[in-house]
Amino acid sequence: MAQRTVRPTTQSPTVVGLDPEVAAALRARLAEVADSAVLHIVEEVPSYAGAWSGRMGEVIRNAVQLALGGFLTLATRQDADAPRAPAIEGAYQLGRGEARSGRTVEALLSAYRIGARASWREMAETAVAAGVDSGQLARFAELVFAYIDELSAASVAGHTDELESSGRVRQRNLERLARALLTGAPADAVNAAAERADWEPPGALTAVVLPESQVSHALTALDAQTLQPTDDVPGLPEGHTSLLVPSAASTTARRTLLRALRGTDAVVGPSTPWLEVGGSHRRALRCSALEIEGLVDTDDHLAALVLAADAESRADLRARVLAPLADLRPSTAEKLTDTLRSWLLHHGRRDAVAEELFVHAQTVRYRVGQLREVYGDRLDDPAFVLDATLALA
Repeated sequence: MAQRTVRPTTQSPTVVGLDPEVAAALRARLAEVADSAVLHIVEEVPSYAGAWSGRMGEVIRNAVQLALGGFLTLATRQDADAPRAPAIEGAYQLGRGEARSGRTVEALLSAYRIGARASWREMAETAVAAGVDSGQLARFAELVFAYIDELSAASVAGHTDELESSGRVRQRNLERLARALLTGAPADAVNAAAERADWEPPGALTAVVLPESQVSHALTALDAQTLQPTDDVPGLPEGHTSLLVPSAASTTARRTLLRALRGTDAVVGPSTPWLEVGGSHRRALRCSALEIEGLVDTDDHLAALVLAADAESRADLRARVLAPLADLRPSTAEKLTDTLRSWLLHHGRRDAVAEELFVHAQTVRYRVGQLREVYGDRLDDPAFVLDATLALA
């Protein structure tokens, strides 16, 4: 990422022009003042607790020393245009480092306030002891706080840039991980993608296909680790997107997921081991093609999915099953087809067939007689019964 040019938010025209003797006294205490500032920060800002003893303590101490050194250079100049670049750049890099360490911008600004207060107290005492007059001390104070404003603004910019940069990188890695899962990449490649994305694999994932307009609503109710591929996903209906939701293979978890998606037109695939979520996604896509309205649980439509899996083969099977009716009048063939379907699904229960077809039971008896004349013993053949049930279901 191209580094942002940091421009101080405050450009103070204050000129202090400290006497060389005063500046020398302050420089002699520079390391001591820096240590004191860091100790106050560590003691008073909870997120910095324990930082002083580690590498971060040294980084903060060096940044404080650099800032104080830059300030003294500024305070001893006789013009208002003294260069600030090294200290501003150091503050910017400090902000980026703090973002990488996971500290918030609020904690960073608190550290600046506390560090400035501690540094000012000790520098003011030293300056007064070295003979600074009241007017010069007032300008000294004004310059301190204007300078801190500039440094804190630079650090906030660095913190923001780091979060944006790392956030974009992680988001790209998450998107690549989602695509790897959906395209059936080798397990070692998928595991490597998960590691790059800093994504902890769950036990299982569930694929969800839903309209793009409903994604934001759904994500507010789903696990924060949910993945969303942004590249074109083969087979995805136009205007729809996919989500890969961490889940568990239990009835309770399934109900929880469906409840979270209530009010959407999502199609929810089965829960599968996370590396096998491509299968869940393919089932959700097939079920979305059935054009069922509202929230759809694919587990409730398994038979329809099986029957729709190979439409051409099913059409051929239907034509073969109904071939004996081809020579009858179309109206008769249609009635007998309906009767055959109902008779098969109701296992020959005449009253149930009559109720479904809104005809008299004697009419059912007559039509079944016609079917037996056409099909003969095949109506009692388990193989034919299976073919006919699948063809007419």
